[in-house]
Amino acid sequence: MEDVSDPPFRAVCKAHGADLMYTEFISAEGLIRDAEKSLHKLDIYDEERPIGIQIFGGEIDSMREAAAIAEAANPELVDINYGCPVTKVTCKGAGAGILKDIPKMVRMTEEIVKRVNKPVTVKTRLGWDTESINVLEVALRLQDIGIQALTIHARTRVQMYKGEADWSWLAKIKDSGKLHIPLFGNGDIDSPEKAVAYQQDYGVDGVMVGRASIGYPWIFEEIKHYRATGLKLAPPTMEQRVAVCLQHFEKSLEWKGQHVGIVEMRRHYSNYFKGIPDFKPFRMKLVTSEDATEIRDTLMEVAHLFADAYEHQPA
Repeated sequence: MEDVSDPPFRAVCKAHGADLMYTEFISAEGLIRDAEKSLHKLDIYDEERPIGIQIFGGEIDSMREAAAIAEAANPELVDINYGCPVTKVTCKGAGAGILKDIPKMVRMTEEIVKRVNKPVTVKTRLGWDTESINVLEVALRLQDIGIQALTIHARTRVQMYKGEADWSWLAKIKDSGKLHIPLFGNGDIDSPEKAVAYQQDYGVDGVMVGRASIGYPWIFEEIKHYRATGLKLAPPTMEQRVAVCLQHFEKSLEWKGQHVGIVEMRRHYSNYFKGIPDFKPFRMKLVTSEDATEIRDTLMEVAHLFADAYEHQPA
């Protein structure tokens, strides 16, 4: 979720029911070197709480000091990313790269737990590949040295985001009776039905939603409604899609400035209007315009032109 789960994105997710959110992951090396981009990612706002600041890195000393810097920004918790599978991260022994060296993973986590007073949580994967799935051992060792919750993306690093996530490993952890901290599952949660079924079937304490919330923050309230009633909420109308997209856009300008806010918002339009027929000309206008007023006008035109056609699309 790098360059996605920033304050503007988190604001619309929180408004639509997200219970706990994390910052996009922040480089430990960037924090300890006062890199502007990394420090900017520490921005959190009261309306986002509770929130965790997530850090990543491959060196124990750097991660320990970065955790202290993150704690000073006053989140509710500090989260360690041991799950990112991209090569530019793993080649440095960070993210899922540390799954090749579990003793170092444990030492690093223990040093961070000792360094900060805030609760420390971890997100990781099943293992590096199918031949080295060791997530039960990892979960128990991390629990023993003091983490307060664990999230597991139910794929290996080699899988990246491909194939089906295997949540059976999370059930094995819960069924062992040895894990006493909350366990959250991640991977393939893209509907209310899956969220509720996976939590029930695999016994996890909660679910984490990532990619499915991009351009669709309504998924959080949809999950809550389905869990409470067994019924699905109606999908957002075109008017609602445009209203939330505009809110996201305005907050992006406010937090990032005019030029960067406009440019970085471009990655979101396809998701906000996914599945809308004949939308391409409008998307092209949105992703090429440098003028905020023109973008607002285009979005309002979308709301007007597509409203009737969209309302009659099947859910």
